[in-house]
Amino acid sequence: MATQTLNPKVDAYIANAKPFAQPILIHLRKLVHKACPKVEETIKWSRPFFEYKGAIIGNMSAFKEHCSFGFWGQEIGEVLRQANVVQSDGMGTLGRIARVDDLPPQKALLDWIRQAANFIETGNYTSPIAARNRVVKPAKTAVETPTEFVAALRKDKKASAAFAAFSPSCKREYIDWIVDDKRPETREKRIATAVEWIAEGKERNWKYQNC
Repeated sequence: MATQTLNPKVDAYIANAKPFAQPILIHLRKLVHKACPKVEETIKWSRPFFEYKGAIIGNMSAFKEHCSFGFWGQEIGEVLRQANVVQSDGMGTLGRIARVDDLPPQKALLDWIRQAANFIETGNYTSPIAARNRVVKPAKTAVETPTEFVAALRKDKKASAAFAAFSPSCKREYIDWIVDDKRPETREKRIATAVEWIAEGKERNWKYQNC
């Protein structure tokens, strides 16, 4: 294990852990460095983390009666789920670890750590935090084109052809503007204005943009 990659804060964490936990933490640490020699150690949320090229491979923790090791990254998580390794008990991926023998075989652990590092290396890495924080915008509800607007367009072939050539977003801007006002007299005026502008090839907000 390359000494220059060891973090004194992780040394201190292991030294302050319960006696049963120390050999587990030392073993896990050794495996991570063996599988990924360029791994870097850090402390986050008061526990040791292992990073490669700025992305987290995994972390280990020691508690009163057990330890845990958690792999990071959705891609390696899927690999471990397919291998039926993920445990529901405990904080980490591998469940509650009370002794070294509770861990999966060393060869398997080394392979998984290498795969986790390779996902990072190849850019196929999705942080679980990023996945949780990702905002999924709801799809816009389709707005029905008012029948009176359709009829007005049909009466003006130039406007009808121009409207058909508009992008979906541009069409929606006109439709939203028309249906926004429920008063019949105002809608009629907006439809007349819209047909006039469309016939000239103008988008709804043509006054504020270069069309």
